Amino acid sequence: MLAMGLCVSAGGALAQVEKTETEKGIDRYRELIADGNPAELWEMQGEELWKKKAGPKSASLEKCDLGLGEGVVKGAYVSLPRYFADVGKVMDLESRLAHCMQTLQGITPKVSAYNRDDHKNIVALVTWVATQSKGMPVSVPQNHAEEKRMYEVGKRAFFYRAGPYDFACATCHASDNTRIRLQGLPNLTKKEAAGSAFTSWPAYRVSNGQVWPMNKRLEDCFRQQRFPELKFGSELSVALSTYMGVTGNGVASLAPTIKR
Repeated sequence: MLAMGLCVSAGGALAQVEKTETEKGIDRYRELIADGNPAELWEMQGEELWKKKAGPKSASLEKCDLGLGEGVVKGAYVSLPRYFADVGKVMDLESRLAHCMQTLQGITPKVSAYNRDDHKNIVALVTWVATQSKGMPVSVPQNHAEEKRMYEVGKRAFFYRAGPYDFACATCHASDNTRIRLQGLPNLTKKEAAGSAFTSWPAYRVSNGQVWPMNKRLEDCFRQQRFPELKFGSELSVALSTYMGVTGNGVASLAPTIKR
């Protein structure tokens, strides 16, 4: 109860209510601007980067294996994170693309900061890859022992309470019909909500004119919880993505989307 109370004080009134007229208006606004989503610019850049020869090895990323075979992009976004035998671990889309840049092109991306050129390229690539799976059902695998372990790690992390506010991801995302101010809070323990949230990223943020991939979104959640910074490609970030993806299996992909 303490964590929920702090969530209220940190973000405003948290209420279990039907959507207000203002909230409905915001939903309508999102629908109107969705057709002109600026993420399309990142998508075009991502396709160019995928096909362009670059780095010390002067190679493209067209032989990158995202889990469905060399160069196969369609369906890859909705089937990640997954286990990759060549590295012996579960990887999400962002970390797998960074791996391909390093092994195929000889580029070691400086991915710790989202304003670096290398990470901007990864964001563009993620946006393009995600677009190729738009409308396809989420199908994050649970076949390998490591995939199952990462799901369990992600689930445990989702409900783990810590930090100065005694927060957990579940503090704001394990109940129905809740919100902070005008922001709806999806119940990520349920299939439809988890699948929609999982495939809402990458998304164009109108408020800052940037495209955020999933890792950046998770990082911002950690910031709001006053947790230590979530490192790019860390086991924790991949585990949380795995938990959401598996929970949302079967839901049609929305990415890339547009957010306030």
